[in-house]
Amino acid sequence: MNPSSYFASSYVNARRLYLRSAADAAARVETHVIPELRGLENEELATDVVRLGPTNARRLLVLTSGTHGVEGFCGSAAQIALLHDRPLHALLERLNVMILVVHAINPYGFSYLSRTNEDNVDLNRNSIDFSRPLPVNPAYDDLHALLVPPTWPPSAQNAAAIASYIEQRGEAAYQQALTIGQYGHGDGMFFGGGRTVWSTRLLQTLFEQYGPACDSIGWIDFHTGLGPYGHGEKICVGQLGADELQRARAWWGADVTSPLDGTSVAANVAGPVLDTLRRTCTRARTTAIAIEYGTVPLVDMLQRLRADAWVRQHPDADRQQIDAIRAEIRAGFYCEDDVWRGLILGQARAAILQAVIGLSREPAVA
Repeated sequence: MNPSSYFASSYVNARRLYLRSAADAAARVETHVIPELRGLENEELATDVVRLGPTNARRLLVLTSGTHGVEGFCGSAAQIALLHDRPLHALLERLNVMILVVHAINPYGFSYLSRTNEDNVDLNRNSIDFSRPLPVNPAYDDLHALLVPPTWPPSAQNAAAIASYIEQRGEAAYQQALTIGQYGHGDGMFFGGGRTVWSTRLLQTLFEQYGPACDSIGWIDFHTGLGPYGHGEKICVGQLGADELQRARAWWGADVTSPLDGTSVAANVAGPVLDTLRRTCTRARTTAIAIEYGTVPLVDMLQRLRADAWVRQHPDADRQQIDAIRAEIRAGFYCEDDVWRGLILGQARAAILQAVIGLSREPAVA
């Protein structure tokens, strides 16, 4: 297949291509459907899971796409390419490593070209203990009324207020205020929710199903939107286990970054999805990263997410305006450019191979 043919134009087409590729690989598909919801094209909304490699392997690599919905075009293509990668399948058998390919963990956001799920929850802020006091984000509280204005495009006064905030405090402070997560504004941006949502519960279920027999588990969660165009930054974030960052750099290279030591383009967010693995599979040695592929400049990306939040608040707005906003959001997280697509697939395959080899060298847990 031509590399560009692994990329689909919509969630519907991505799922169709994924299922066809799984059938070509003679892989069984485990399907989990969101109940009582339909997609943008009135389609079924589902997360589909395929397992590759020896079923008795005690080393597992998890690959997830679509954590942030509209970012799923990238991760889906990497997963579909993997399903066609027969040499890599053979390597799994030789090294006794299993891969769990989790397609579209947030199918609602993927379908509706939104970063958040059916509850407007950011899955990468939802993996926290909701029985404990929720994190607070006063900087976001100060910005909330400005971020999602009553009209779109924002008024000149609104745009000037945002520009003034950035000028006075800096782009990094603006990014930090928005992106670390907030739990007080359900209609806002980067909302972590008030409970564990369907997709997070599904991940827990999958880890409970496949994790107990494993000594070592790796995870690559595919994302887009931050960093230089086409560059895949490998980020270790969350409640890292002992030596996890060191192990991640041994597997994937010294350029693995982390907000914990100030090397990452990403903020140190509350409740990242990678923590679901760490909390669920406490016996296994876990090594988890997100790969973040750059698309558009930071402020431009955040502006498109403001528009995403506005659409959520105004579902009865003019249909042409909503369609135009969704097209802009899609373009902010998926670049229809063969150079960008090639960069994504090449770096994804390298990262998967590095993880498989790294896992194969991990000792058994005593």
